[in-house]
Amino acid sequence: MRKIILSLFIVSLAISSIKSQQKREFRGAWIQCVNGQFQGMGTATMQSTLTYQLDELKKYGVNAIIFQVRPECDALYPSPYEPWSRFLTGVQGRAPMPFWDPLQWMIDQCHKRGMELHAWINPYRAKTKGTIELASNHIAIKHPERVFPYDGQYIMNPGISANRDYICKIVCDIVRRYDIDGLHMDDYFYPYPVAGERIPDEDLYVRNKNGISDINDWRRYNVNLFVQQLHDSISSLKPWVKFGVSPFGIYRNKQNASNGSNTRGLQNYDDLYADILLWVNNGWIDYCVPQIYWQIGHPTADYKTLIEWWSQHVSNRPLYIGEDIERTVKYADADNPSRNQMPAKFALRNKLSNVKGCVLWYAKAAVDNIGNYGSALKEVYWKYPALQPAMPFIDNKAPQKVRKLKPVWTEDGYILFWTAPKGKGWKDVAYQYVVYRFTPKEKINIEDVSKVVCITSDTYYKLPYIDGHSKYVYVVTALDRLHNESKIKKKNVKL
Repeated sequence: MRKIILSLFIVSLAISSIKSQQKREFRGAWIQCVNGQFQGMGTATMQSTLTYQLDELKKYGVNAIIFQVRPECDALYPSPYEPWSRFLTGVQGRAPMPFWDPLQWMIDQCHKRGMELHAWINPYRAKTKGTIELASNHIAIKHPERVFPYDGQYIMNPGISANRDYICKIVCDIVRRYDIDGLHMDDYFYPYPVAGERIPDEDLYVRNKNGISDINDWRRYNVNLFVQQLHDSISSLKPWVKFGVSPFGIYRNKQNASNGSNTRGLQNYDDLYADILLWVNNGWIDYCVPQIYWQIGHPTADYKTLIEWWSQHVSNRPLYIGEDIERTVKYADADNPSRNQMPAKFALRNKLSNVKGCVLWYAKAAVDNIGNYGSALKEVYWKYPALQPAMPFIDNKAPQKVRKLKPVWTEDGYILFWTAPKGKGWKDVAYQYVVYRFTPKEKINIEDVSKVVCITSDTYYKLPYIDGHSKYVYVVTALDRLHNESKIKKKNVKL
């Protein structure tokens, strides 16, 4: 009976949701290590666990993975500057045995599945509360004067210019050596305030005011300098690598600022010294993912209020919404108490034109299908593949169309082959392809998401041949690294 009710629920969602699916949508999922889910797991087990997660997320329509690779000035990859993470091996500085490179492995696995891989770093946090011993090459050991203790953590002091240079060096090393699609930071800038603790930077402020009369403005100035420097560093090396930030869900409360949201909670601008709107409006970040983890109807941080606020104020760069799966399925829809808030939240996002996607917190919750969230993604909301949102401020020129589109019988079956278009430079070279399928009587409309068969990096597609009596029109387009889409190439086939 429970399965019947679930099926009816999903069918009812499908009727109202298929038409609202977007052709271009960022469908991300965070895979974190700082919760210890991989700690001491071992190479084979961790690879098996991640393989299963990626396979399930692919089925659910996810097209981007945000993978945590630097939680506390350490590394889930072989770094020439920072120690191996204890969240990988159990001991900071200890390499995995047998040896492997989790970042490179994840890039390969994600790209094989047509997913983007965004490397996620925590820029300033140098030690989490649970870390007892630091490796000899850790920044807090080599340069203790550049970090300060706060609430059981170590924080790299944002007011020290050498720290900005150091973090940029770390990121540039990642960008140079790895074929990542994005570099991602979360909401840890200055530390989350704790009652009774003060940030010990007054002396540094007095010595380095830079003409700024208020220490709070000075702290924001320090973070602004860093964000701009990091953006420019990434762009100078690989302009196609997207730089994104996922800030805390409240920018400012209305009681503190006229342009704030009607909320009453911790604030990016006032408490974390993160001026997100400045970064967006100045083009210092390429996408923004506010962590709106609360439910619709939350008394002090209402989801609806916040998503509408962010949509109104963040239009200069793509806006994706950070979604908490567990809270979404925990709370009932106020207008329909028999179901959870997933349908209402998806409807809200689809209604707001500036919202270009979402990122799921966290990947394992989706994989575990909590509250049937994963099933609903697969069968309704993300049933069809989606292209990445356009970023014309980086590149808006599409590649040439594919060549020599032809179905061929092989020992592996009936295969549709094509040749990559000619291109020169990263802006013009084809990186992936979109395959569409239509009946002969249908108008060729590549904006119809239900006609997308797959998005692939291969230059072939295995046709689902049956008996040769059914006629179809297959269409193939080319995508560059920023998912600018070429003109179509079509071929009639009989299946």
